[in-house]
Amino acid sequence: MRILGNLLWIILGGWISALCWIIAGLLWCVTIIGIPVGLQAFKMASLSFNPFGKEVEYGDNTFSFIINILWIILSGAELAIANFFIGLFWCITVVGIPWGLQYFKIAKLALAPFGAKVVRTHIL
Repeated sequence: MRILGNLLWIILGGWISALCWIIAGLLWCVTIIGIPVGLQAFKMASLSFNPFGKEVEYGDNTFSFIINILWIILSGAELAIANFFIGLFWCITVVGIPWGLQYFKIAKLALAPFGAKVVRTHIL
């Protein structure tokens, strides 16, 4: 079921979210200082390509908090707002609710990607 959900996710517009993460990562990688931030954005793009069967665990430390604040100001707010409104669009119908929930998960991640770890919830 996870594979079918991820396949439908990509076909029905999940690639747009992943493309936004990739563009943000490329923009951060322009500077040498931004390369670690860009690499994290690329990791989160992989979650945007196949979010079904994965959850995000949030950790906390001071360095992650500081980088997350900088991230929100420069890139995260735009990604979060875009994913939030796309998620609202999908939640209008009952059939689209699973896709909307995945967009909400990615929107939350867009606000604090540093210190977050993506884990699989299903083995199959």
